[in-house]
Amino acid sequence: MIDTANRFAPGTFTPAPKPTTRGAMLAAQTRLELVLLLRNGEQLLLTMFIPITLLIGLTLLPLSGLGDHRVDRVVPTVMMVAVMSTAFTGQAIAVGFDRRYGALKRLGATPLPRWGIVAGKCAAVLIVVVLQSILLGAIGFALGWRPSPLGLLLGAVVIALGTATFAALGLLLGGTLKAEIVLALANILWFVMLGIASLVFLSEDLPSAVGLIARAVPSGALAEALERALRGSIDWYGVAMLAVWGGASGWLASKFFRFD
Repeated sequence: MIDTANRFAPGTFTPAPKPTTRGAMLAAQTRLELVLLLRNGEQLLLTMFIPITLLIGLTLLPLSGLGDHRVDRVVPTVMMVAVMSTAFTGQAIAVGFDRRYGALKRLGATPLPRWGIVAGKCAAVLIVVVLQSILLGAIGFALGWRPSPLGLLLGAVVIALGTATFAALGLLLGGTLKAEIVLALANILWFVMLGIASLVFLSEDLPSAVGLIARAVPSGALAEALERALRGSIDWYGVAMLAVWGGASGWLASKFFRFD
């Protein structure tokens, strides 16, 4: 009797189909999302050009009300804008149109689990935010920004928390509404949250209640928490607000997110 089980040595035929690992699935999906993100001209405008222009313009132009060493206030605020643009606005629009064109529906029919799709998008966003932070930090350093090592460490933690919060908000918006509504609403909310965050700049000249309300919004919370973190302190109120917004948005997104 012929032993068919050992007729051919392992590896004789390629490819050898077998289930892949979760890490390999996540890495492949992250790579795909990252390439799509970096190829999009609108995304690059939101994630790179606008924050860089704001950083250089607000630092060098003769504007009043930003203090003597304005770069220390401008850098964290511009980083907040970069995080909000990438993790929220860009993410929401991309997810909304992926749903409209059936890309997410087709991905949902593959062996890739739902968590892999969501995690791949979030991981790609996090990579872009890291690149943004390094680039903006280097430009800020050239303009005179000198954070302490403790400030950089705390700032990295706050940026990670802010990225998770805005990514959850973006997935909630892009995963529940029609693409056209997402496109309009994401851009409107971007300007609204940017305006609210600007109130943090004027918090010393405004009533304390207005400052607290502004810092209760994700953009204001991230702007203030990041500024304090880069100075070596912790804004527990801002961190709590980011955690609440992120937790609530993540729960709602996981419950109501649709692939079509």
